[in-house]
Amino acid sequence: MAEPGVVEPGTDRRWRLRHLPVLLGASAALAVVAAVVGGVTGGVTAAVGAAAGVGVTVLSYTLTTVVLARADQVNPQLLLPLGVGLYVLKFSLLGVVLVAVASTGWPGLIPLCLGIVAGVAVWTAVHLWWLTTVHARRPHG
Repeated sequence: MAEPGVVEPGTDRRWRLRHLPVLLGASAALAVVAAVVGGVTGGVTAAVGAAAGVGVTVLSYTLTTVVLARADQVNPQLLLPLGVGLYVLKFSLLGVVLVAVASTGWPGLIPLCLGIVAGVAVWTAVHLWWLTTVHARRPHG
């Protein structure tokens, strides 16, 4: 048995990112749907706002996934401080961006926010599906 934090030889080191293509594909499909719904209900500005909102979520979650997967490979003790640090950084930046966008009076703000919410919901649902079906069926060990 290896000491804690050390990856044993032969261990699949890519499992931490194996779900990412599925999540990115679902998010791309959502961005298209969001743009179409935004376009139909509010025109080009709403289409751009909704798709951009999904993009914000995808960028945020992908960054977290990649950074934490790498941290787990290097030293699992980095997960908590990096996870909390990323959380604080991302939500601070999101707040600054939303306040800055709101201060311009851009009419795509509400679709942007709805796109973010939809992105979070779809990413979370697809991730849960992947973990409980695809990942759960993989041999571990």
